[in-house]
Amino acid sequence: MTSYIPVSLRQQVVHRAEEKYEYCRIHQNFSTYTHEIDHVLAVKHGGETISENLVLSCLPCNRRKGSDLTSIDPFTGEITPLFNPRLQTWTDHFTLVDDHILGITPSGRTTVFLLKFNEPTRLQIRQVLISQKLYP
Repeated sequence: MTSYIPVSLRQQVVHRAEEKYEYCRIHQNFSTYTHEIDHVLAVKHGGETISENLVLSCLPCNRRKGSDLTSIDPFTGEITPLFNPRLQTWTDHFTLVDDHILGITPSGRTTVFLLKFNEPTRLQIRQVLISQKLYP
C-alpha cells in the first residue's frame, strides 16, 4: 500500500536529512536515482504519513528494506529490529572503516546485513566519494 506524501512534507524530510540518505548516508547529488521517502513503520503495519515516521532513503536501501521492521542479526542469529533513523543516532549503531559500513550493535549489524551496505557496487561509490572527501 502506498501513501500520498504532500510536497511540503517531502521537503521537510529532505531538509532534515540534509539530502543524505538516512541509512547509508550517501548524498542525493551522488546517487544515480532520485531519493525516496520511506515510512519507517510501513502504512500496512499502521504507520502514519507524518514527519516522525518518514526518512530519506536511496533506492537500493528502500527496495531492500521494504516494509521490514526486523531481520536476522548475522552474528547471533536472533531476530533483531532494524536501525530506526527517527529514534536512533547513526554513529551509535555504525562505524565507517575505510569504505565499509560496519554495524556495532545488533540493530546496526542487522541493518548492514539486510540493506547490503557493503556490496561491491556500493563500496566502489563510497571509495570514490571518500577519496574526494564527499562522504559521509
